[in-house]
Amino acid sequence: MGLIIILFLTLLARTKPENQTCKVIEKAELMEFSRDGDLNIAGVFSITSTRTLLKFARTMIFTVEEINRDPSLLPGLRLGYKVYNGCGTENLIRAAIEAINGNDPLACGGQTLAVLGHSSSGVSNDINTIISISHLSTCACLSDKARYPTFFRTVPSDKFQITALVQLMKYFDWRWVGIIHSVGTYAEEGASEFVKEAQKEGVCVEYTMVYLETSRSRLRTIIETLKESSSKVVLMFMPLSFAKTFLYHMEEYNITGKQWVGSESWISAKYLASTERKHILHGAIGYAIPQASIPGLGEFLLSLKPSDEPHGALIKNIWEEFFDCSFTPSNTSTLCTGAEDLRTVLSDYTDVAKFREENNVYTAVYSVAFALHLLMQCENGLNPTMGNPCLTKDDVQPKLFGAAIIMSVCREPCPPGTRKAVNKNKPVCCFDCFQCSEGTISNKTNSLDCSPCPPEVWPNEMRDNYVPKPTEYLSYTEPTGTLLTGFGTLGVFLSLLIITIFFTHKETPIVRANNSELSFLLLFSLKLCFLCSLTFIGRPTQWSCMLRHTAFSITFVLCISCVLGKTIVVLMAFRARRPGSNMTKWFGPVQQRVSVLILTLVQVVICIIWLTINPPFPKRNMQYYKDRIILECALGSAIGFWAVLAYIGILATLCFVFAFLARKLPDSFNEAKLITFSMLIFCAVWITFIPAYFSSPGKFTVAVEIFAILASSFGLLFCIFAPKCYIILLRPEQNSKKRIMGKM
Repeated sequence: MGLIIILFLTLLARTKPENQTCKVIEKAELMEFSRDGDLNIAGVFSITSTRTLLKFARTMIFTVEEINRDPSLLPGLRLGYKVYNGCGTENLIRAAIEAINGNDPLACGGQTLAVLGHSSSGVSNDINTIISISHLSTCACLSDKARYPTFFRTVPSDKFQITALVQLMKYFDWRWVGIIHSVGTYAEEGASEFVKEAQKEGVCVEYTMVYLETSRSRLRTIIETLKESSSKVVLMFMPLSFAKTFLYHMEEYNITGKQWVGSESWISAKYLASTERKHILHGAIGYAIPQASIPGLGEFLLSLKPSDEPHGALIKNIWEEFFDCSFTPSNTSTLCTGAEDLRTVLSDYTDVAKFREENNVYTAVYSVAFALHLLMQCENGLNPTMGNPCLTKDDVQPKLFGAAIIMSVCREPCPPGTRKAVNKNKPVCCFDCFQCSEGTISNKTNSLDCSPCPPEVWPNEMRDNYVPKPTEYLSYTEPTGTLLTGFGTLGVFLSLLIITIFFTHKETPIVRANNSELSFLLLFSLKLCFLCSLTFIGRPTQWSCMLRHTAFSITFVLCISCVLGKTIVVLMAFRARRPGSNMTKWFGPVQQRVSVLILTLVQVVICIIWLTINPPFPKRNMQYYKDRIILECALGSAIGFWAVLAYIGILATLCFVFAFLARKLPDSFNEAKLITFSMLIFCAVWITFIPAYFSSPGKFTVAVEIFAILASSFGLLFCIFAPKCYIILLRPEQNSKKRIMGKM
């Protein structure tokens, strides 16, 4: 109740305007009971639909009179009431209009401050333009404050009842159920929400059927389904009036053997379980509105007399129904005296042992009274609750909601994210709205043009604002980067493993046969080649961009220089065995080291020139993709990049040619065949690299370059060193000088 009171204060706290005006619609005659006060509230009930709702109206009157007798609540002020008969949707709206404008349309005054709403969920939303508080509208849909900002209730939402019903079925392990509901917001929304909640909790729904009071064919379908279905538990979600007729048909067709689970609207109605119907409803279960005791209300209800409302026909009509008499002399019925005792009648109205729904009406009236009491407090010229200047009873006025001005337009304004375009075949006010094209936005209503996005941003989904473009680069965490990192690390490990094997067997003939010094230097350079591939992965920076290209070019030249040196050694070794040849003097170990150093220094000089003139740098590429930014390393000087590649290509070609010339020399001393095959792989990889490099999009350009480095490095490692490791580890008998010399 506290939350309701606070919200009431917010909605009621409004100073009366100087010139308040209203428009008379028509004379309405739906008010049944009234008593003016300093502050007035209204109640709208379908009194003629059932005598139970007369009980609600009388409960409201009792509560107002009880409040007026309490000197501590609204001291010095009298609370008035106006009770309207809103039977039917049309009369409901008329009653609500009359409640808002006051009982005297000509005076346009006496507005009510709050309306106790209709008990039906389906029509409570029709009177949501002023403060409305309902005692029985349980639909969860009414909790949407965007649609119903002034709707309150003193009964729990069906959301809680549905959750409880599902938990009840889980408790009894009822996992296979059927649903029968009536038409209307209350039943339809309740059944729909039950299905959703049941699915979450593992309760399966065999069927969902709609009961219509006027459709015999629909009733026959329900009867056949109940007889043929395998589920024994049936949820009956419908108002009391529908439940009465439905259970009558169940009795008519003798539908037994079902466990009925009921909604709160009918499960507590004792008279439904009559003696003739007990075999149908035996064991029916559900959740009811809690019972409460309201002192004095029972006596007040039973003390009703037609003389209390001498000018109204409603009480007289209900009195005639209660006592089967007539106030008009007739030969067919007894004459009503008006002094009959209601205690002798058994009906919903006279059942005053405990109160359920009536307690919700009682609470609703008190909620409004407490809100008004807090609003009217005054201490030292200020309201202690609101902190505003004190108000008088004339300052408190209802604040209307939802009274929007009627729109009459050919076309609604074009929202942000679209542009307005004139349709030549229609009047100028009947324009068209087109969504902004890709890469453009509009952030104003009825914008004539869409603005292009700056390069670093991109439109959001609605195309009414910018969002930063996501950046993309080859990272260690994505699958491609992780895979390439793994292969690079594997290459480093294998290089170190082979170095260890060669170092352990450095005195064996197969290691010493082809210049072990160059072999170790080649293995070291291959390890650097594998390591430099890792510099291509990760977010590009100024240092990483310069390092990745220079490290790659220098380590590869060192590697190819070693291979070239080994190839020349093979050629020189066999030419030196000819009589009178002194070739080994001109290409001994010292000359081999100098040649590798000179060939590598040439590449170092090229890289220094490249880094000095126009080095590689990180770049945000916004041209390749429209919706994202590629972080990449720009080459700086394209000539420098292709110069280092060309130099590597020249050395690789020379190495291939020399190895090819030495391929037919004796196998025991000859690495030429292995070098020829390795250089064939090396050249094939880098020849295919060029078109792949230019055709790969974004970060995959870097992936292609890493792949070329790894593939060519693994080719050299396996082709040159795998056969030797095979002999050292698995064929040690072939690793002897005699074996090698025997093949000469």
